[in-house]
Amino acid sequence: MSSAEPTPRSTASGNAAVSPNAAVTQNPIATQDTPVRKSITVKAGLDTAFEVFTAGFDSWWPRSHHIGPVPMKRAVMQGHVGGRCYTEQTDGTECDWGEITAWEPPRRLVMAWKIDPQWKYQPDMAKTSEVEVTFTPVDNGATRVDLEHRNFARAGAGWETMRGMIDSEGGWNGLLRMFATEAEKQQ
Repeated sequence: MSSAEPTPRSTASGNAAVSPNAAVTQNPIATQDTPVRKSITVKAGLDTAFEVFTAGFDSWWPRSHHIGPVPMKRAVMQGHVGGRCYTEQTDGTECDWGEITAWEPPRRLVMAWKIDPQWKYQPDMAKTSEVEVTFTPVDNGATRVDLEHRNFARAGAGWETMRGMIDSEGGWNGLLRMFATEAEKQQ
């Protein structure tokens, strides 16, 4: 065993444990409720970046990413505390999926992610995860956008798989790139 691998030791129950000084590798499916953190720098000013992320949400959010029972027509993020995040479906219905809990344009927003691990609407705020997005001006008129999606375990059974999907290419990785492309077009 190399010195970089965890060193097993016995516990009182006879089960193997890992030395507290050992290096730890992360499994693809999360076992701890660690936040998903992503950052991207967009070639757009602060106001433009915030506006495209929020009021322009429909311009970059993919039609495949919704929890409605029929295809999505439009994605909406209402710009105020208590504002709904929802989709309009092609049959005329609306499908809620979030709620704005902090609104500080053009620097910060926080939303309750009201989607459960089965990708259904979860109205109970105590069982929702949370997304915080901050916007910081950087050199040459660009804006750094930092996103933290946290508190997955509040959603209950299946949160680990949900967190893994949100931390994947089809999750915030790809979504932030779509946002950046749209924000840069608007500059």
